[in-house]
Amino acid sequence: MTDTRSETTSIADRIRPLSVGAAVIAVHFLGDEPVFVLGEESLVFWRDSEERRVPVHGGAILGSASDGKRILTGGDDGKVTVTGPDARSETVATDAKRRWIDQVALSPDGMAWSSGKQAYVRVPKGERVLELPSSPGGLAFAPKGFRLAIAHYNGATLWFPNAPDAKPETLEWKGSHLDVAFSPDGRFLVTAMQEPTLHGWRLVDGKHMRMSGYATKVRSMTWGPGAKWLATSGATQLVVWPFGGKDGPMGKSPKVVSPSEHRISAVAAHPKQEVCAIGYEDGMMLLTRVEDGAEILARAPGPSPISALAWNATGTRLAFGTEDGEAGVISL
Repeated sequence: MTDTRSETTSIADRIRPLSVGAAVIAVHFLGDEPVFVLGEESLVFWRDSEERRVPVHGGAILGSASDGKRILTGGDDGKVTVTGPDARSETVATDAKRRWIDQVALSPDGMAWSSGKQAYVRVPKGERVLELPSSPGGLAFAPKGFRLAIAHYNGATLWFPNAPDAKPETLEWKGSHLDVAFSPDGRFLVTAMQEPTLHGWRLVDGKHMRMSGYATKVRSMTWGPGAKWLATSGATQLVVWPFGGKDGPMGKSPKVVSPSEHRISAVAAHPKQEVCAIGYEDGMMLLTRVEDGAEILARAPGPSPISALAWNATGTRLAFGTEDGEAGVISL
Protein backbone atom coordinates (compact mmCIF):
# COMPACT_ATOMS: atom_id res chain seq x y z
CA MET A 1 0.00 0.00 0.00
CA THR A 2 1.26 3.45 -0.87
CA ASP A 3 0.22 6.18 1.54
CA THR A 4 -0.52 9.31 -0.52
CA ARG A 5 -2.37 12.13 1.20
CA SER A 6 -0.98 15.11 -0.68
CA GLU A 7 -4.50 16.34 -1.53
CA THR A 8 -5.95 15.78 1.96
CA THR A 9 -7.04 18.93 3.80
CA SER A 10 -4.32 19.85 6.29
CA ILE A 11 -4.21 21.73 9.58
CA ALA A 12 -0.57 20.81 10.23
CA ASP A 13 0.39 24.49 10.02
CA ARG A 14 -1.59 25.09 13.23
CA ILE A 15 0.81 23.02 15.34
CA ARG A 16 2.57 24.93 18.09
CA PRO A 17 5.66 22.72 18.49
CA LEU A 18 7.62 21.93 21.63
CA SER A 19 10.73 19.81 22.12
CA VAL A 20 10.71 18.15 25.55
CA GLY A 21 13.94 16.16 25.16
CA ALA A 22 12.63 12.76 26.26
CA ALA A 23 10.05 10.20 25.19
CA VAL A 24 6.46 11.30 25.86
CA ILE A 25 4.51 8.41 27.40
CA ALA A 26 1.23 10.30 27.94
CA VAL A 27 -0.34 13.73 27.69
CA HIS A 28 -3.18 15.12 29.82
CA PHE A 29 -5.08 18.39 29.94
CA LEU A 30 -5.55 20.20 33.23
CA GLY A 31 -8.24 22.59 32.10
CA ASP A 32 -6.94 23.89 28.77
CA GLU A 33 -3.29 23.45 29.68
CA PRO A 34 -1.47 20.41 28.24
CA VAL A 35 0.88 18.48 30.49
CA PHE A 36 3.33 16.06 28.89
CA VAL A 37 4.36 12.99 30.91
CA LEU A 38 7.96 12.05 30.14
CA GLY A 39 9.42 8.59 30.38
CA GLU A 40 12.01 9.88 32.83
CA GLU A 41 11.37 11.84 36.03
CA SER A 42 9.34 14.84 34.91
CA LEU A 43 6.09 16.40 33.77
CA VAL A 44 6.23 19.30 31.34
CA PHE A 45 3.55 22.00 31.74
CA TRP A 46 3.09 24.24 28.72
CA ARG A 47 1.19 27.48 29.19
CA ASP A 48 1.23 30.35 26.69
CA SER A 49 4.21 28.73 24.96
CA GLU A 50 6.21 28.77 28.19
CA GLU A 51 7.57 25.46 29.42
CA ARG A 52 7.65 24.47 33.08
CA ARG A 53 9.42 21.19 33.91
CA VAL A 54 8.38 19.53 37.18
CA PRO A 55 10.38 16.55 38.55
CA VAL A 56 7.94 14.07 40.12
CA HIS A 57 9.94 10.81 40.33
CA GLY A 58 13.52 9.75 40.91
CA GLY A 59 13.65 7.59 37.79
CA ALA A 60 11.31 6.30 35.12
CA ILE A 61 7.63 7.23 35.11
CA LEU A 62 5.75 4.02 34.37
CA GLY A 63 2.10 5.09 34.38
CA SER A 64 -0.19 8.09 34.63
CA ALA A 65 -3.86 9.01 34.90
CA SER A 66 -5.82 12.25 35.10
CA ASP A 67 -9.32 13.47 35.91
CA GLY A 68 -8.75 16.88 34.34
CA LYS A 69 -7.92 18.43 37.72
CA ARG A 70 -4.80 16.51 38.77
CA ILE A 71 -2.35 13.95 37.43
CA LEU A 72 -1.49 10.72 39.20
CA THR A 73 1.83 9.05 38.36
CA GLY A 74 3.66 5.89 39.37
CA GLY A 75 7.38 5.28 39.01
CA ASP A 76 10.17 2.76 39.33
CA ASP A 77 11.18 4.58 42.53
CA GLY A 78 8.19 2.92 44.22
CA LYS A 79 6.32 6.20 44.66
CA VAL A 80 2.82 7.38 43.79
CA THR A 81 2.61 11.11 43.12
CA VAL A 82 -0.20 13.61 42.57
CA THR A 83 0.40 16.88 40.73
CA GLY A 84 -2.11 19.71 40.47
CA PRO A 85 -2.62 22.56 37.99
CA ASP A 86 -0.31 24.76 40.08
CA ALA A 87 2.49 22.28 39.21
CA ARG A 88 2.90 21.36 42.86
CA SER A 89 3.64 17.69 43.37
CA GLU A 90 2.97 15.52 46.40
CA THR A 91 4.04 11.92 47.08
CA VAL A 92 0.93 10.21 48.40
CA ALA A 93 2.32 6.68 48.80
CA THR A 94 5.63 4.85 48.81
CA ASP A 95 5.82 1.09 48.43
CA ALA A 96 7.41 -0.46 51.52
CA LYS A 97 9.55 -2.76 49.33
CA ARG A 98 10.32 -0.05 46.74
CA ARG A 99 8.60 -2.10 44.04
CA TRP A 100 7.71 -0.51 40.73
CA ILE A 101 4.38 1.32 40.50
CA ASP A 102 3.41 0.70 36.89
CA GLN A 103 -0.40 0.89 36.96
CA VAL A 104 -2.44 3.80 38.29
CA ALA A 105 -6.07 4.96 38.08
CA LEU A 106 -7.95 8.03 39.26
CA SER A 107 -11.55 8.85 40.11
CA PRO A 108 -13.26 11.86 41.74
CA ASP A 109 -13.50 9.86 44.99
CA GLY A 110 -10.09 8.23 45.19
CA MET A 111 -7.06 6.75 43.47
CA ALA A 112 -5.61 3.31 42.80
CA TRP A 113 -2.22 1.82 42.02
CA SER A 114 -0.54 -1.56 41.93
CA SER A 115 2.77 -3.11 42.92
CA GLY A 116 3.66 -6.77 42.80
CA LYS A 117 0.45 -8.82 43.00
CA GLN A 118 -1.42 -6.23 45.02
CA ALA A 119 -3.84 -3.46 44.11
CA TYR A 120 -4.22 -0.48 46.44
CA VAL A 121 -7.05 2.03 46.69
CA ARG A 122 -6.83 5.30 48.61
CA VAL A 123 -10.13 6.79 49.80
CA PRO A 124 -10.84 9.63 52.25
CA LYS A 125 -11.31 7.11 55.06
CA GLY A 126 -8.10 5.19 54.46
CA GLU A 127 -6.41 2.65 52.23
CA ARG A 128 -7.58 -0.77 51.00
CA VAL A 129 -5.45 -3.60 49.58
CA LEU A 130 -6.49 -6.53 47.39
CA GLU A 131 -4.34 -9.60 46.74
CA LEU A 132 -4.48 -10.78 43.13
CA PRO A 133 -3.55 -14.02 41.33
CA SER A 134 -0.89 -12.21 39.26
CA SER A 135 0.53 -8.75 38.68
CA PRO A 136 -2.12 -6.33 37.39
CA GLY A 137 -1.93 -5.41 33.72
CA GLY A 138 -4.27 -2.44 34.01
CA LEU A 139 -6.58 -0.55 36.39
CA ALA A 140 -9.77 1.40 35.65
CA PHE A 141 -12.52 2.97 37.76
CA ALA A 142 -16.13 2.59 36.69
CA PRO A 143 -17.74 5.80 35.39
CA LYS A 144 -20.39 5.62 38.13
CA GLY A 145 -19.99 4.22 41.63
CA PHE A 146 -16.72 3.43 43.32
CA ARG A 147 -15.79 0.19 41.55
CA LEU A 148 -12.35 -0.79 40.32
CA ALA A 149 -11.57 -3.14 37.44
CA ILE A 150 -8.20 -4.90 37.49
CA ALA A 151 -6.81 -6.75 34.47
CA HIS A 152 -4.52 -9.71 35.18
CA TYR A 153 -3.62 -13.18 33.99
CA ASN A 154 -6.69 -15.24 33.03
CA GLY A 155 -9.20 -12.42 33.30
CA ALA A 156 -10.25 -9.35 35.22
CA THR A 157 -11.44 -8.64 38.77
CA LEU A 158 -14.19 -6.20 39.74
CA TRP A 159 -13.81 -4.80 43.26
CA PHE A 160 -15.88 -2.51 45.47
CA PRO A 161 -13.16 -1.27 47.87
CA ASN A 162 -15.67 0.64 50.02
CA ALA A 163 -17.60 -2.56 50.74
CA PRO A 164 -15.16 -4.68 52.80
CA ASP A 165 -17.66 -7.54 53.13
CA ALA A 166 -18.31 -7.77 49.38
CA LYS A 167 -16.35 -10.50 47.62
CA PRO A 168 -14.53 -9.34 44.45
CA GLU A 169 -16.05 -10.66 41.23
CA THR A 170 -13.81 -12.44 38.74
CA LEU A 171 -14.45 -12.36 35.00
CA GLU A 172 -12.49 -15.27 33.54
CA TRP A 173 -10.84 -15.63 30.16
CA LYS A 174 -7.59 -17.50 29.60
CA GLY A 175 -4.54 -15.49 28.69
CA SER A 176 -2.65 -12.40 29.78
CA HIS A 177 -4.78 -9.23 30.01
CA LEU A 178 -2.63 -6.08 29.77
CA ASP A 179 -5.10 -3.19 29.90
CA VAL A 180 -8.71 -2.60 30.90
CA ALA A 181 -11.44 -0.03 30.23
CA PHE A 182 -15.08 0.45 31.18
CA SER A 183 -17.42 1.79 28.53
CA PRO A 184 -18.50 5.34 29.50
CA ASP A 185 -22.06 4.11 30.14
CA GLY A 186 -20.77 1.36 32.44
CA ARG A 187 -22.38 -1.48 30.47
CA PHE A 188 -19.25 -3.18 29.13
CA LEU A 189 -15.72 -4.01 30.25
CA VAL A 190 -12.97 -4.50 27.66
CA THR A 191 -9.41 -5.76 28.07
CA ALA A 192 -6.46 -5.71 25.69
CA MET A 193 -4.50 -8.96 25.69
CA GLN A 194 -0.92 -10.08 25.14
CA GLU A 195 -2.08 -11.77 21.95
CA PRO A 196 -3.44 -9.50 19.17
CA THR A 197 -7.04 -9.44 20.39
CA LEU A 198 -9.47 -7.69 22.72
CA HIS A 199 -11.82 -9.44 25.11
CA GLY A 200 -14.95 -8.00 26.61
CA TRP A 201 -17.84 -8.74 28.94
CA ARG A 202 -21.38 -7.41 29.07
CA LEU A 203 -21.55 -6.67 32.76
CA VAL A 204 -25.26 -7.26 33.29
CA ASP A 205 -24.89 -10.98 32.53
CA GLY A 206 -21.14 -11.64 31.98
CA LYS A 207 -21.63 -12.44 28.29
CA HIS A 208 -18.28 -12.76 26.50
CA MET A 209 -17.12 -10.70 23.53
CA ARG A 210 -13.99 -11.64 21.60
CA MET A 211 -12.70 -8.98 19.22
CA SER A 212 -9.88 -10.35 17.06
CA GLY A 213 -8.23 -9.84 13.67
CA TYR A 214 -5.40 -7.52 14.72
CA ALA A 215 -1.87 -7.63 13.33
CA THR A 216 -0.28 -6.78 16.69
CA LYS A 217 -1.43 -6.38 20.27
CA VAL A 218 -3.61 -3.37 21.01
CA ARG A 219 -1.75 -0.66 22.97
CA SER A 220 -4.25 2.19 22.66
CA MET A 221 -8.06 2.25 23.04
CA THR A 222 -10.52 5.15 23.03
CA TRP A 223 -14.30 5.40 23.49
CA GLY A 224 -16.36 7.62 21.22
CA PRO A 225 -18.92 10.10 22.59
CA GLY A 226 -22.02 8.43 24.00
CA ALA A 227 -20.20 5.07 24.21
CA LYS A 228 -21.33 4.32 20.65
CA TRP A 229 -18.00 2.89 19.55
CA LEU A 230 -14.53 1.83 20.64
CA ALA A 231 -11.58 2.65 18.38
CA THR A 232 -8.19 0.99 18.72
CA SER A 233 -4.63 0.71 17.49
CA GLY A 234 -3.14 -2.67 16.59
CA ALA A 235 -3.43 -2.44 12.79
CA THR A 236 -2.53 -0.25 9.81
CA GLN A 237 -6.09 1.10 9.84
CA LEU A 238 -8.38 2.41 12.56
CA VAL A 239 -10.50 -0.46 13.89
CA VAL A 240 -13.87 0.77 15.24
CA TRP A 241 -16.13 -1.63 17.15
CA PRO A 242 -19.86 -0.83 17.49
CA PHE A 243 -21.14 -0.58 21.07
CA GLY A 244 -24.38 1.37 20.58
CA GLY A 245 -26.81 -1.57 20.84
CA LYS A 246 -27.58 -3.73 23.84
CA ASP A 247 -25.27 -6.49 22.58
CA GLY A 248 -22.32 -4.28 21.73
CA PRO A 249 -20.13 -5.80 19.03
CA MET A 250 -21.41 -9.36 19.52
CA GLY A 251 -22.06 -10.87 16.10
CA LYS A 252 -20.89 -7.70 14.33
CA SER A 253 -17.81 -6.76 12.35
CA PRO A 254 -15.80 -3.61 13.05
CA LYS A 255 -15.59 -0.64 10.73
CA VAL A 256 -12.10 0.10 9.40
CA VAL A 257 -11.04 3.55 8.20
CA SER A 258 -7.87 5.55 7.48
CA PRO A 259 -5.65 2.77 6.08
CA SER A 260 -1.92 3.41 5.93
CA GLU A 261 1.24 1.48 5.19
CA HIS A 262 2.29 2.16 8.80
CA ARG A 263 0.67 0.86 11.97
CA ILE A 264 -1.37 3.02 14.31
CA SER A 265 0.42 3.78 17.58
CA ALA A 266 -2.07 6.02 19.45
CA VAL A 267 -5.75 6.98 19.26
CA ALA A 268 -7.93 9.59 20.99
CA ALA A 269 -11.64 10.14 20.38
CA HIS A 270 -13.00 13.67 20.22
CA PRO A 271 -15.12 14.28 23.35
CA LYS A 272 -18.09 15.77 21.46
CA GLN A 273 -17.98 14.71 17.80
CA GLU A 274 -17.76 11.43 15.88
CA VAL A 275 -14.09 12.10 15.15
CA CYS A 276 -10.93 10.26 16.18
CA ALA A 277 -7.35 11.54 16.30
CA ILE A 278 -4.97 8.89 15.01
CA GLY A 279 -1.19 8.71 15.45
CA TYR A 280 0.94 6.42 13.32
CA GLU A 281 4.34 4.79 13.76
CA ASP A 282 5.77 7.01 11.01
CA GLY A 283 4.85 10.14 13.00
CA MET A 284 1.83 11.08 10.90
CA MET A 285 -1.35 12.27 12.61
CA LEU A 286 -4.87 12.34 11.16
CA LEU A 287 -8.29 13.50 12.27
CA THR A 288 -10.81 11.00 10.90
CA ARG A 289 -14.59 11.16 10.84
CA VAL A 290 -15.67 7.68 11.90
CA GLU A 291 -18.93 7.64 9.94
CA ASP A 292 -17.43 7.97 6.47
CA GLY A 293 -13.64 7.96 6.93
CA ALA A 294 -13.18 11.59 5.85
CA GLU A 295 -9.69 12.75 6.85
CA ILE A 296 -7.80 15.88 7.81
CA LEU A 297 -4.00 15.76 8.01
CA ALA A 298 -2.95 17.03 11.43
CA ARG A 299 0.78 16.26 11.21
CA ALA A 300 3.01 15.12 8.38
CA PRO A 301 5.14 11.99 8.87
CA GLY A 302 8.28 12.44 10.97
CA PRO A 303 11.21 10.45 12.31
CA SER A 304 9.47 8.91 15.34
CA PRO A 305 6.11 7.29 16.24
CA ILE A 306 3.31 9.25 17.86
CA SER A 307 3.29 7.95 21.46
CA ALA A 308 0.59 10.06 23.12
CA LEU A 309 -2.60 11.91 22.13
CA ALA A 310 -5.22 13.79 24.15
CA TRP A 311 -8.05 16.29 23.68
CA ASN A 312 -9.10 18.94 26.12
CA ALA A 313 -12.61 18.53 27.58
CA THR A 314 -14.30 20.77 25.01
CA GLY A 315 -12.50 19.26 22.02
CA THR A 316 -10.95 22.55 20.93
CA ARG A 317 -7.30 21.57 21.52
CA LEU A 318 -5.37 18.42 20.64
CA ALA A 319 -1.97 17.65 22.18
CA PHE A 320 0.50 15.01 21.06
CA GLY A 321 3.94 13.63 21.88
CA THR A 322 6.42 11.34 20.18
CA GLU A 323 8.94 8.72 21.21
CA ASP A 324 11.86 11.00 20.36
CA GLY A 325 10.70 13.91 22.53
CA GLU A 326 8.82 16.09 20.08
CA ALA A 327 5.43 17.44 21.12
CA GLY A 328 2.86 20.02 20.20
CA VAL A 329 -0.66 21.40 20.47
CA ILE A 330 -3.21 22.12 17.75
CA SER A 331 -6.03 24.59 18.40
CA LEU A 332 -9.18 24.01 16.36
